[in-house]
Amino acid sequence: MDFINYLKDNPDFFLLSIFLFSLLVGSFLNVVIYRLPIMLKKEWRSDCVNFLSDEFKADKQDYQFPAKATDKEEKFNLSVPRSRCPACGHKITALENIPLISWLFLRGKCSSCGSTISIRYPVIELSSGLLSVLVAYYFGIQWFTLAALVLTWSLIALTMIDFDTQLLPDNITLPLLWLGILANLLQLSDISLEQSIIGAILGYMSLWILYQLFKLATGKEGMGFGDFKLLAVLGAWLGWQALPLILLLSALVGAIVGISLTLFFGRDKNIPIPFGPYLASAGYISLLWGEPIKQFYFTIAGL
Repeated sequence: MDFINYLKDNPDFFLLSIFLFSLLVGSFLNVVIYRLPIMLKKEWRSDCVNFLSDEFKADKQDYQFPAKATDKEEKFNLSVPRSRCPACGHKITALENIPLISWLFLRGKCSSCGSTISIRYPVIELSSGLLSVLVAYYFGIQWFTLAALVLTWSLIALTMIDFDTQLLPDNITLPLLWLGILANLLQLSDISLEQSIIGAILGYMSLWILYQLFKLATGKEGMGFGDFKLLAVLGAWLGWQALPLILLLSALVGAIVGISLTLFFGRDKNIPIPFGPYLASAGYISLLWGEPIKQFYFTIAGL
């Protein structure tokens, strides 16, 4: 209690602590963003090989499958192997892995071979720190702040994974869905359990229905099932009342970005654009400023 009171009496220290800790989280998010899709693809490949090889053996068909996974393969998860330079294989030391500082000190280059280290790594770390400070500043010192930070970090990871691979892993979205319901069950926010559950249901079903109608009309898949689950997550956290604003903001930003990429950067309009980043951005905006935005709209609309 003394520490909590100290944080309340020293809000600048509280925000600084959140910023520094979130930089560390951002460094971990870089690992998740890069490794989780690879882990999933390895798992899917192993499952397919094991399943299909057994099927062909049962049917007595002669087909040469890739070798099954063995214990001798190098383990690959979020903790091993150690991070290394993709160009020369140099293992990143602890001093070379300090968020922001190491990248600046190394001038964005590998200490061993001099290859360029992408600027996206410090950008993700800095974004994690700044977005987390906004959450902490807005909600203050309460339990929901911790929950909202977890949501923020997860949205950052989902945004970048979807941007890179057009995947929204169930490993993140499903636990996040239940965590949102749990947070509202424990009354950490003003959202009731009923609003949370209805939000999850409507979030999923609204996009699922749009998906089915679009597929029926065009024969194409307009979005992935991960998008349904992500909107269900946001509905579970923010309640069903937030869904119209989230959909409006995500569609608006998505349309602006999509048109801009086509007109100014020559992007092929047939190349799909991931919708997850826009949903995540709209969800974060609604988390912090959803009510002021709705009140502003009702004011100018005269409602």
